[in-house]
Amino acid sequence: MKPTDTETTSVAFMAAPHDHQSCIDDAVAGAVRLCAKKALRFTQIRRRVLELVWSRHTPIGAYDILEGLRPDYPRAAPPTVYRALDFLSELGLIHRIESLNAFVGCNNPEAPHSGQFLICGDCGATAELDDPDIEAAVRRGAGRLGFDARRQTVEITGRCPDCQKAQSPDGQSADGQARSAKPDVT
Repeated sequence: MKPTDTETTSVAFMAAPHDHQSCIDDAVAGAVRLCAKKALRFTQIRRRVLELVWSRHTPIGAYDILEGLRPDYPRAAPPTVYRALDFLSELGLIHRIESLNAFVGCNNPEAPHSGQFLICGDCGATAELDDPDIEAAVRRGAGRLGFDARRQTVEITGRCPDCQKAQSPDGQSADGQARSAKPDVT
């Protein structure tokens, strides 16, 4: 069921253990449909880059994607990855997390939306929140300043449910280590 204009959709934080293959399969099937609908080529490299982005629920950087391509495409170079990322991003199949210079998959590429991203500062897990009220508030605030907001991405850093559970009341993780305030992602 598609959300109405006033509903909020979100891609929740994935609880472990999680079958990433079903996420990958769904993302690839959606990309195939979207490319067919728009008469665009969904090449093997574009497919593999999309699979690598969806292989985890933390943002992945272009150079990590390049390393993931190397077993099948040993001559792949950064421009290859960036062209594929640009293609996937323009179709709305992935989102760029600006603050991390990294990418995550989009669950709803066929519906244009501004994303709000919740990024765990401990583990790097990322969830997408698509709340039209937040988008409207940003546009109203920008409008009061005479600014025409055309594209927006909101990134919020905090702590995911799993990391909150793992955190003890004294600020230590379950393994006795102090938690980092930065995500361990590339």
